[in-house]
Amino acid sequence: MISDNELRRLADRYETELFLEGDPSWFMHQVSGRDNQETMAFLAQALSYGSRQQFLRKIQLFLDWSGGEVYVYMRDGLFERDIRDDNSCFYRLYSNRTMLRFCRCYERLIREYQSLEGLIRQSLCRDGGKTTALEAIALICRFFSQEKEQKVIPKDTSSSCKRLCMFMRWMVRCGSPVDLGLWSGLIDRESLIIPLDTHVLHEAQRVGLSSSLTASMSSALRLTDKLRSAFPGDPVRGDYALFGMGVEADKV
Repeated sequence: MISDNELRRLADRYETELFLEGDPSWFMHQVSGRDNQETMAFLAQALSYGSRQQFLRKIQLFLDWSGGEVYVYMRDGLFERDIRDDNSCFYRLYSNRTMLRFCRCYERLIREYQSLEGLIRQSLCRDGGKTTALEAIALICRFFSQEKEQKVIPKDTSSSCKRLCMFMRWMVRCGSPVDLGLWSGLIDRESLIIPLDTHVLHEAQRVGLSSSLTASMSSALRLTDKLRSAFPGDPVRGDYALFGMGVEADKV
């Protein structure tokens, strides 16, 4: 099994500004203001699957269409002028209509709660305390599941919810050259969950951190527990170490 020291070495090497190059997290650093950054990050996670070269171009569309004022673009429904209401392909499994319904649901959320942070604060943190990442992810899934034809956000947390876990990492971890930490006072960093997909699962299996066969939420939680040994209080810093393992394995 890989040692805790090696995991920390990899995280130190790869959690740098260079990580942003070619990563969807780059987009949230291209806009100014808390609302714009949260909105850009949420749109970026929604499209972050499949070919990186392909999905980065689709995320770029929202940055270009909005001129960087992506919060107002979503709040005021300006996406209606750019996304057609038809069944032609927007990106992979998402048709234009699927993406439009996702955007309309997000618009309703912003109008009702001002932001995703507002939704979580009003629903889970009424007394000013903190909540957990899993509770926040489940809440977001429930809100978007109201739109029955919306296929962008998972309907529940039975899957690994990889992209939403990645979004939580961006929003909660502070003091990072990559993660924004806008929600550091809202969600406990200790409760963050490793963003798990088949590639990350393969790397974790290769170095003895996981024996799970599928990228489920239970698998993600077990792997996160393993990473707490190397990163107490900040287990998803291990995401950078797992990324680094893949990079270094490709060099061999």
